[in-house]
Amino acid sequence: MPEQNFFLPQLTDDGSFTFFSAEFGETFHSQTGAIQEAEAKFVQPLQLKQQAEKPKLQLLDICYGLGYNSAAALKSIWQINPSCQVELFALELDATVPAAAKAHNLMDNWPQPIPQILNQLASQYQIQTDNLKATLIIGDARSTIQQIPPSWQADAIFLDPFSPPNCPQLWTVEFLAKVAKHLKPEGKLATYSCSAAIRSALLAAGLKIGATTPVGRRSPGTIASFNATDLPPLSQQEQEHLQTRAAIPYRDPNLCDRADTILHRRHLEQQTSSLEPTSHWKKRWF
Repeated sequence: MPEQNFFLPQLTDDGSFTFFSAEFGETFHSQTGAIQEAEAKFVQPLQLKQQAEKPKLQLLDICYGLGYNSAAALKSIWQINPSCQVELFALELDATVPAAAKAHNLMDNWPQPIPQILNQLASQYQIQTDNLKATLIIGDARSTIQQIPPSWQADAIFLDPFSPPNCPQLWTVEFLAKVAKHLKPEGKLATYSCSAAIRSALLAAGLKIGATTPVGRRSPGTIASFNATDLPPLSQQEQEHLQTRAAIPYRDPNLCDRADTILHRRHLEQQTSSLEPTSHWKKRWF
């Protein structure tokens, strides 16, 4: 039996499908809607429809998965400007995930030529057309990000790993510093996480941060940029959260540690921290 058959489509509330990852114990998208999530958590906060007026856009999709974030981006950009030239780098750990999405015809929900593009990307890992140059790089993103040319920078970055407690490797100070080097001075990064640890790691990378609208849950996401001019401000509650032990970030000095090692390192740092206990913050606000 092919490995891709281990991924069985699960219907979400907007009619689109996602997969469940046994390795990480999570679905790839929220139950409220896989496609809705890609659009609301990434396309809208990154203002890709406004950005599409440019003749060329460069995108970095971290944790490509089924390809929905890239698909939603291409759909939005080309709806506004069909001639916009897009260059995409996508990083994904497990090649069987996009292969399974192709095998189950999950790309059929997108307008042409997007299904054809993503299906070719899933099998050949690269595609070049008149208005797209895309490369899918398979492997641990901590290593594969180094295959992106050092001078290449994105207008928009989708940061979409599994949750920090389950996949701390891609939320560390060291990894996010590498990610930030591939962001243009005026570019933006979006993620679904509002974790204080993740936000403090983004700040450590030299980025400014703001909050995005909640999608499928009560908590917001995070938008980051080197320029804070048009970022939605954090609430007082969110600002205070960054002053608690919850904001101690994940660390992976050599970008090669196991998840349990990274989690234990942070736990030890929290135990000896002089920052306010997060429980005190919770009592104030909840």
